[in-house]
Amino acid sequence: MNVLKPHLQTTIWTLLGAGASQREIERVTGIDRKTIRGYQKRFAAMAANSPGVSTDPGGQTPPPRPPAPTPARSPATVSACEPHRSFIEAQLRLRRNAMAIYQDLVDQHGFTARYSSVMRFARKLRQHEPEQFDRLEFLPGEEMQVDYGEGAPTRVPGTDRYRKPRLFVATLRYSRRSFRRVVWKSSQQTWAQLHEQAWRYFGGSCRYVVLDNLKEGIVKPDLYEPQLNSVYAATLAHYGVIADPARVRDPNRKGSVENAIGHTQATALKGRRFESLAEQNDFLEHWETKWAASRIHGSARRQVQAMFEEERPLLQPLPVLGMQYFTESQRTVCDDSCVRVDHSSYGARPAPIGSHVLVRVFEHRIEIRDLKTQALLRSHVRVERPGSVVLPMEERVFNPSRETRRILAQAKAIGNDAERLCELLFAVEGRVGQRKLWGIVRLADRYPRRLVDRACAQAMRDGIYSYSHVKRLTEKIVAEALAAIERTEEPRQLELTLTQEHPLIRPADIYAELFSRCASAQPSAPLTPGGTAHDH
Repeated sequence: MNVLKPHLQTTIWTLLGAGASQREIERVTGIDRKTIRGYQKRFAAMAANSPGVSTDPGGQTPPPRPPAPTPARSPATVSACEPHRSFIEAQLRLRRNAMAIYQDLVDQHGFTARYSSVMRFARKLRQHEPEQFDRLEFLPGEEMQVDYGEGAPTRVPGTDRYRKPRLFVATLRYSRRSFRRVVWKSSQQTWAQLHEQAWRYFGGSCRYVVLDNLKEGIVKPDLYEPQLNSVYAATLAHYGVIADPARVRDPNRKGSVENAIGHTQATALKGRRFESLAEQNDFLEHWETKWAASRIHGSARRQVQAMFEEERPLLQPLPVLGMQYFTESQRTVCDDSCVRVDHSSYGARPAPIGSHVLVRVFEHRIEIRDLKTQALLRSHVRVERPGSVVLPMEERVFNPSRETRRILAQAKAIGNDAERLCELLFAVEGRVGQRKLWGIVRLADRYPRRLVDRACAQAMRDGIYSYSHVKRLTEKIVAEALAAIERTEEPRQLELTLTQEHPLIRPADIYAELFSRCASAQPSAPLTPGGTAHDH
């Protein structure tokens, strides 16, 4: 034990006699607790050997051979930091520590005392105000708080090992009625399904749900705009609930569910083991119904079940159909305008080739959405056989094995004879004859369809099933039609005569009178000085 100065020993003896703790003595004297602990043992031994000494911490009986009382502090013992009080107070308001203040005092004010003097002086100036907490109150059916904890040891299926599963607890804030389930593993879908089971258990959903920032619910924590994962957000939207995540490291915002988890672990599950998750879930439901719901809540001073009966009618009604869960991933649109999902291809138009899209895979369908706006682009029925291609024929590019139907449809639009000729060509030559079919239907892009159809009819009468023969016949028919038009237009041009009478043509007498007046008119007289002309 270190030997201290007499006045420090006196202070320690006095504080030990008054029942002060080691921490309090260290704060007052600045001596480490190891030295104080030695004096405390010595004081206890002396008190045990002397019948006149009281061992009561609050007793005022001095120890044997008490030292002389500490003399009153004279003006000469004023702290060396007193002249710099205003500077130190300003630095403490800026939340600077004692070491930083001591360094500034030495550099800027020529301070010559030791750091311990600044530390003691700053300790006296600091004001430790306890943090204030508001008592949160909510309306019935307004809020539910959720969180994970640890369940009781449970046998792992197929082994003799016991492991603690995850304990999910959902607590209605108004009535404190809780829903409890244990699961081995958690995921985005498991987290959403537990919420759905809680709302089914309560008979309705609340308006808000308060959770912490675990990955199953919050993808990106943010004080102002937290980002929810897509499965959880879709589940909340399906039940008309809004997520209100608590701040990071702020468990007091969801104190009801925190207390419910602690109550469950300390009262219901402490010292128990279960052989399966189902056994533990059955026990938790029995314990909640018989004991937790029938208790009188400490702060509300009312029975939990009675408050829940008031809250139940005010919960939001549940939808008829449950949530349809999905997995979500990003895919690239391939050069066949499809995306690959589970070794099958699904058409992604209007998404352009090479772009990235968001694919949601449900149990019986898939959705293709825009990656940025998440707008629905396409929806398909999910196929079971791998390797399937879900793409309409009109969206497929040229493929010899499936172009015959398209060519014949275009031939039918030209006319019956064109369709019959194309069918005969394909029946004779098969897939190789598709080239001739394409040539025939492309003639309709340059010539009138009725003339192409007439040429096809003439080719079948001639017994020549050839694209070149149809082309020559078409050109011949077109040339003959143009010649016939020229022959019928030429006589009409020769017979054209000038029209002499028409409502828009004035009679010739009017023009004759106009010409005679102009001829008999006299020239104008010169201007007078006054600027006017006189008729003669």
